[in-house]
Amino acid sequence: MPEVPASHSDRGLRRLAAGTLLVTFRGPAAPDWVLDGLSGGLGGVCLFGFNVEGPEQVATLTSSLTNAGDPVISLDEEGGDVTRLAYHVGSEYPGNAALGAVDDVDLTERVYRSIAGDLVKAGVNLDMAPSADVNTADDNPVIGTRSFGSDAALVSRHTVAAVRGLQSLGVAACVKHFPGHGATTEDSHLAIPVVDASLELLRERELAPFRAAIEAGTRSIMTAHVAVPALTGDTPATLSPRALTTLLRGELGYDGVVVTDALDMHAITKSVGLGGGAVLSLKAGADLLCMGSIPTQAETEAVIGAIVAAVRAGDLAVERLEEAVARAQRLRDWARETRGQHTEDTVIGLQAARRAVRISGATLPLRNPFVVEVDTPPTIAVGDVPWGVAPWLPEAEIVRVKPEEAHAADLLTRARGRSLVVVVKDAHRYPASRDLVTELVSARPDGVVMEMGLPIWRPDHGVHIATYGAARANARAAVELLTA
Repeated sequence: MPEVPASHSDRGLRRLAAGTLLVTFRGPAAPDWVLDGLSGGLGGVCLFGFNVEGPEQVATLTSSLTNAGDPVISLDEEGGDVTRLAYHVGSEYPGNAALGAVDDVDLTERVYRSIAGDLVKAGVNLDMAPSADVNTADDNPVIGTRSFGSDAALVSRHTVAAVRGLQSLGVAACVKHFPGHGATTEDSHLAIPVVDASLELLRERELAPFRAAIEAGTRSIMTAHVAVPALTGDTPATLSPRALTTLLRGELGYDGVVVTDALDMHAITKSVGLGGGAVLSLKAGADLLCMGSIPTQAETEAVIGAIVAAVRAGDLAVERLEEAVARAQRLRDWARETRGQHTEDTVIGLQAARRAVRISGATLPLRNPFVVEVDTPPTIAVGDVPWGVAPWLPEAEIVRVKPEEAHAADLLTRARGRSLVVVVKDAHRYPASRDLVTELVSARPDGVVMEMGLPIWRPDHGVHIATYGAARANARAAVELLTA
């Protein structure tokens, strides 16, 4: 590839490079460097929980961003465990696993339309959702309840419903994580997970929801930092031309915006570095580069410099940058033209959670309840979002314990003569949690176990409630069963 001639304006080239970035900043207001960057062509921003204080504050923040430029304003609002607008209180929507358990596509579309309404009011035009991953690995540390389920057909139909719900109000969906993160047992925030599937299986299972979403008109698709040996070798899909250009653009015929998963994840930074990841993902076929929650202003500037240098050296075609920026502009234009008004649907989240909750066994009226919440480490994708039953059981004594440190005998003594409720998340993934739950309900077979993750494991004793998620709506629906 020939070097770009010096006549190509440095300012124009820098503007193109900046136009591919979704940057991040800390705090409830945008700093000057972001506002100045947006006026200079910066592609947009990705908001996180640390940018959110409340609805009015977020609307003020996004208004300042749009006044400064023409940004893509994005965040991860999946409902359920992964929420940004409700990061400090928990989501009023039950999440994909619960929607998949109900398996009513009209309900899924209504939930995502309601989420879109929240995003419109917040000033967001791109939602990093839904997760279209077919969660076939029980021990998946990063997807789990974020998936509609383990069946490709079910995931496909609910992915389409989610896309329709979001995009009906002019919020672009970003179907993720291509070509599929559901068969992994490692977290790409920390390593490069491997999807060990043949191309035939990949097309039949992982790619089915993406194919359906493309046919439904999804405006964007997010890449996964996963290696698929049969497709990408040991290269993460985010950096693989075979994944993004040959497969996604060519075979699947997708011409919308391709967004990278966060480039600050270890799968990228510990292999090729932030700047290297930016250049390689653009070469592979990505259009918008999500920087993630960590990079600073200086690191963002360094990434822009790396992209410019790659073009100057002839390693990255300037036409590739122009194509990426043009696709992002089409997304912005579509969002403006499609943005609609939303009629309040304030109860749909709770209705969906109520339909999803499952109970095995007969409960007794609660008597001076003693609740043991078994602590579960938060994942990086979810963050430290509040969970548990406290908002809905104010009369209960609630203790949260680390399973490795808890003493079942002491807890049983405190629960004597009282209703015992044990709350856990993804017990199947944590041996110490299973051991503690088993010891408690073996001694108290009248106890209630509330699983707020995937109900893959359950003890031999006790009443069992499965919520398929740990959002506020899930917890409330479960407590209603106990207090009815």
